Amino acid sequence: MKYSLLTAAFILSICAAAHADPVSFKAEIAPLLVNNCLACHGPKKAEGGYRIDTFEKVIAAGDSSSPGFHAKDVDGSEGFRRLISTDVKERMPLDGDPMTAEQVALFKKWIEEGANFDGPDPKAPLASYIPPPKHPAAPEKYNATMPITAVAFTPDGSQLLVAGYHEVTAWNPTDGQLIRRISNVGQRTYGISISPDGQLLAVACGAPGRLGECRIYKLDNGELVRVISTTSDVVYDCQFNHAGDRIATAAADGAIRVFEVATGKEQLTITSHSDWVFAVAWSPDGNKLASASRDKTAKVYDAKTGDLLITYSNHNKEVRGVLFHPEGNEVFSSGSDNKVQRWTISEAKRTAEVGFGGEVYKLGNFGEFFLASSADNKVRQFAAKDQKQIREYPGAKDWVLTAAYHDGTKRIAGGTFDGQVIIWNAEDGKQVTSFYAAPGFTPPPAPEKK
Repeated sequence: MKYSLLTAAFILSICAAAHADPVSFKAEIAPLLVNNCLACHGPKKAEGGYRIDTFEKVIAAGDSSSPGFHAKDVDGSEGFRRLISTDVKERMPLDGDPMTAEQVALFKKWIEEGANFDGPDPKAPLASYIPPPKHPAAPEKYNATMPITAVAFTPDGSQLLVAGYHEVTAWNPTDGQLIRRISNVGQRTYGISISPDGQLLAVACGAPGRLGECRIYKLDNGELVRVISTTSDVVYDCQFNHAGDRIATAAADGAIRVFEVATGKEQLTITSHSDWVFAVAWSPDGNKLASASRDKTAKVYDAKTGDLLITYSNHNKEVRGVLFHPEGNEVFSSGSDNKVQRWTISEAKRTAEVGFGGEVYKLGNFGEFFLASSADNKVRQFAAKDQKQIREYPGAKDWVLTAAYHDGTKRIAGGTFDGQVIIWNAEDGKQVTSFYAAPGFTPPPAPEKK
């Protein structure tokens, strides 16, 4: 044991000597904390009473009397003691791989230099200002399928974009063949939005309890343009406004954020919800925003000021989807109560509702009609003006979590919990094709008929 400790000390001294410049909390320490510690020491789960989601919390004490990291006092820094502990019950990260000697050396040098802070605000979430991560490559071949939580057609209808694992995949909607793969995406994708001019692809993504973000790419070549709306939990939705100059995001930290598309500058942060926000929508004139939340409410805001205009509370369960009536004076919302409800913005008065055989997920707005996907294994198409059902699209073997439409080809796509994508012809409701959106995955053979 003595030899191993001496060896570790020697390695730390070499690593520290190699790092001549002062350690940056923003660029070097904060990313390590977010990637390795936030899941157990964030605002929703604070093991040992200790949190690391802000710098103010990082240097504070948890249930112990010792601060997490104490300036110029390595021995008095409880967080550092646990990083180097040989006791598997104390060593942090508890359930992950221990930090490398180089990473531990960074923490030690940072403490010895005074645990300096170079971020924008000690009270700001670390995830809001750390450099965007370079995400791991997607698996070359998938060993299993994963739930399809977002789909969208490209403007010409030649490709269907599908949520994957650390990627967005593009498929031929006619024959189900893989066309391309867009990489450097968060662990899971929950929302996909294409700018009105067809130039940009926005992806709402993240890893639960660790990191969430909205990534904007060039649609034609998948080049990353910028990362916005970085939070300590997943981003569930992103939507361009009709003018294409603003984009709104909805996240599990309970916030709705609005950004200028050209610069990525944050314009609004709305924190009216008390729980995860699953979906966000723009009014036809761009003057209002609507949101759907796990706190069992849907809300409408002034899109210029962020002021809350009305709250709708009649779902009594999680609200999953939201969109505006074409005339802009009413809202549709869907949820875990197995309903799509329609209600007025002026009074939050329900004017209509439609029941489903299962939970109803996000609503897709496609001009004169909208799509609703649900846990009764169907996609339904409704006229937007009067909410009358036009057609339903059956054939899925599992919950349909998301749906999209392309007007030029008259195609509807649905993504299911068991990893399948189904394409239907919207003019007659017949199925065009279906495929597992998992590159390289070989589906099990169908059982033999007896």
